[in-house]
Amino acid sequence: QVHLVESGGGLEQAGGSLRPSCAASGDTSSLYAMAWFRQFHPAEREFVAAITVQGGAPYYGNFAKGRIAISRDYAKNTVYLQINNRRYEDAAVYHCDGTPGGFANSRRSDYSYWGQGTTVTVSS
Repeated sequence: QVHLVESGGGLEQAGGSLRPSCAASGDTSSLYAMAWFRQFHPAEREFVAAITVQGGAPYYGNFAKGRIAISRDYAKNTVYLQINNRRYEDAAVYHCDGTPGGFANSRRSDYSYWGQGTTVTVSS
């Protein structure tokens, strides 16, 4: 079993930057990939980015390309999400998900583990 805990959300002005993080614990050796999804409504989650634990090429949702970057620290079992030039539409709860499967994709149902999320708010 893997336990994921997100942190680093907060309130920032539009145009600023933020870097939420996700720390994994438990059976982390079983993880193949980790991803970020953001939630606007209880039943709707949007894919942001994914990366393999071994550091393969990241995979991004279309809106995230060029403005948002995912990275990982293998030694710390931690994944980061750098959000630059924040926009009002970035306001959401950001969830970290993990999977032992051999893929890093945008399908929420393919991920076995997920955290409680961290809230990102954008002010004027």
